[in-house]
Amino acid sequence: MSPLLLANRNAAALWTALAQARGNELVQRPGFVGVRGSERGGTRILLLGPDPDEGDLAALTELVRSRRDGKVVVEDQFGAVDMGDLGLTPRRLPVMIRDTAPPGSAGGTSPSSSAMEVVRADSPDLLETVERVVAHGFPLSGFLPWHPGEVFPRTMLERRDVEFFLITRDGVPAGACMVILDSAVGGVYWVTTLPEHRSRGVGRALMHAVLERLSGLPVTLTAATAGKPLYDSLGFDVITQATWWS
Repeated sequence: MSPLLLANRNAAALWTALAQARGNELVQRPGFVGVRGSERGGTRILLLGPDPDEGDLAALTELVRSRRDGKVVVEDQFGAVDMGDLGLTPRRLPVMIRDTAPPGSAGGTSPSSSAMEVVRADSPDLLETVERVVAHGFPLSGFLPWHPGEVFPRTMLERRDVEFFLITRDGVPAGACMVILDSAVGGVYWVTTLPEHRSRGVGRALMHAVLERLSGLPVTLTAATAGKPLYDSLGFDVITQATWWS
């Protein structure tokens, strides 16, 4: 399977897992997966290939038009659609992948400060901390003010394909991320450092720990502008420029 299809399949698994955990309506069609979320969460649509058929396009258009409060994101990694006629505007974000690498091979230098510790958030208390860090630090503005369990419900701890990671600095939560696992690729989402801990190596330390966890798998992510230099240094390559319509 091509790197782009690996990344796309992982993103589809992410939105499927979130929809199921949050109790959202999940729309699954050959050409896209859609999530009709809460008023705060909005509607999310991910294209699954470069050639959606007429039925897919009609269903996608209806989903966009029926969005709650105008909150919608259509993620198109293939350049398959133009949402301008529906009142949406585009932005471009690079989809990146890091080829399979053995343990300990993450690029760059891992911060060695004993003041930082990365743990897997596998308990309700730790998951709530991860959720708070991501909601405020990323930020997830639609979910602010933050209500525990709305972004990452506790039932996500029961899933074998989802993991959460928390990094502390001097014993204080400093950053977090979410990982989607499948047999072919690992996906990293919402890599977050809280503002007061930025430029201290927190993001690099977190990514080193996650890459160690995912050793033996290719790893994919979508990079924000601020994070791309870190991912470049860790051996990630751009495979496409996705268009996000909102």
